[in-house]
Amino acid sequence: MPLNTPKVDLLTLMGEYHSHEKCLEVLEDLRWPNGVQCLKCQSFSISRIYARRQFDCNTCRNRFSVTAGTIFHDSHLPLPKWFAVMYMMIESKKGISANQVKRTMNVSYKTAWYLCHRIRAAMAELNADKLNGTCEVDETWVGGKLKGHGKGIGNYKKNKSLVVGIIQRDGKVRMQRIENADRKTLHQFIKDHAAPDTEIIITDENKAYLGIGDHDTKHESVNHSKKEWVKAGDIHTNGIENVWSLLKRSVIGTYHKVSKKHLDAYLDELEWRINNRDNKYLFRDTLKKLLESKNVEYQELVAS
Repeated sequence: MPLNTPKVDLLTLMGEYHSHEKCLEVLEDLRWPNGVQCLKCQSFSISRIYARRQFDCNTCRNRFSVTAGTIFHDSHLPLPKWFAVMYMMIESKKGISANQVKRTMNVSYKTAWYLCHRIRAAMAELNADKLNGTCEVDETWVGGKLKGHGKGIGNYKKNKSLVVGIIQRDGKVRMQRIENADRKTLHQFIKDHAAPDTEIIITDENKAYLGIGDHDTKHESVNHSKKEWVKAGDIHTNGIENVWSLLKRSVIGTYHKVSKKHLDAYLDELEWRINNRDNKYLFRDTLKKLLESKNVEYQELVAS
């Protein structure tokens, strides 16, 4: 199947990438579209070692494979399973849990958990392009409930993490876990992700957002505490509120619980899916991300 074929479906995935060799072929085409190139000296004079699934550089004698230096390196999991789990993660609107991967792929929970987190690490965007136009900003609490505790605001926050997000109308979203929603933190987050010439920034009534506007950026707000949801036709934060709804349904319905330590990884995964919602070549582009991503060691993920 040509790599530029849009929208890979499940049957195509099973038919085209059913073997380790077929997966190696597609990774080779993605990594070296102009021909296999030595990872050490960049020479194109390469010989194939078919029995070992490796390449031998005729210039510097370096031996390497298509997965060398990538997230797939030294993985004992067959590539078809990598492809299948990646497909499930990008096509499941609310994500897929490690327990579901364990059952579907017939692997241990540790293998499933580690696999999902390595793919999430690859999904993290560089966020080089800043958002502009009309942007909505909001923050929310994410996490599980505490059993046997009262419903006061103090107890409500004990088992939760604070997340701030910004979304460009009909555009991309950025999210980040923060320690508190004070003026300095929220203003810095907006500065990091919104272009200086952003036309309008829309928030709720939180006073920490005051002063975010300037000579070429208008600041508008809606007062949710007074049941004000839309003002002047298009002044609202419905876009970012929809993101929060999807995030919380993912945590409650799919993952069931998410630790503070790994929350940013789950945010990266959700960002990737939302920001590529109209990408017809999402399967191909996610594979490229995996090839470009360095491996994350298991001990690094579980370290406190």
